[in-house]
Amino acid sequence: MTTADHPPADDPPADESSADGIPAGDFSAWLVELQGALRGERGSEVPCDGCTACCTASQFIPIGPDETATLARIPKALRFPAPGLPRGHVLLGYDERGHCPMLIEGRCSIYEDRPRTCRTYDCRVFPAAGRQVPEAGKAEIDARAARWQFTYDTPTGRAEHDAVRAAAAFLDDQAGALPDAIAPVTTTQLAVLAIEVHDLFLGAHDPDADDVRVEITRRARLGPGEGTGAEGGWAGGKKGRRRVNRGG
Repeated sequence: MTTADHPPADDPPADESSADGIPAGDFSAWLVELQGALRGERGSEVPCDGCTACCTASQFIPIGPDETATLARIPKALRFPAPGLPRGHVLLGYDERGHCPMLIEGRCSIYEDRPRTCRTYDCRVFPAAGRQVPEAGKAEIDARAARWQFTYDTPTGRAEHDAVRAAAAFLDDQAGALPDAIAPVTTTQLAVLAIEVHDLFLGAHDPDADDVRVEITRRARLGPGEGTGAEGGWAGGKKGRRRVNRGG
């Protein structure tokens, strides 16, 4: 894997705002909230302001068997078994345009019962990790992500942001040395994993590469909510490529 697969985003000058920038909030506060969302403790509070980029980006949406209200709202014809996950876990695909089939006239038709994946999705992970989104069909997400601008209201904020970006750079460089089951394939997986292990990169000295690989592997074995969650949830899986037709 090379940086061409997950190209780094341009790093804006410190404390400088662009004319079309969107406030992303204080980095430290956002980081705490996102980590809680990844652990399943809350949803993400994203100021989307009508943006539907993530709903029109050819995304596969994992849905767990416990999401009964969501499953009741989505026709069976639009769901298929999630590869590599236990029975009952399904994916919601997308239509021929790359749109979520539950997006009707530009609005989510099941918003109150939308999947957990959608409740926790947050495209601010990309500027947090300093990454563009080069995958096909993700141009609108990339454009939106590029406009987010974090502030640093605490002394630790910028150090935490630097640590997330350092973790992303490490994962980009070392992906080939990680077990296939946890090596990030998509930019989303890389960004989320960087956030989950950024604490290893806090401090004056770079961590030992072998120690980081061991710790990432250990956390992954703990499972969702206890270790890294980059393989599941809205970070996406590595298998499963199916479009769906609206209706059914």
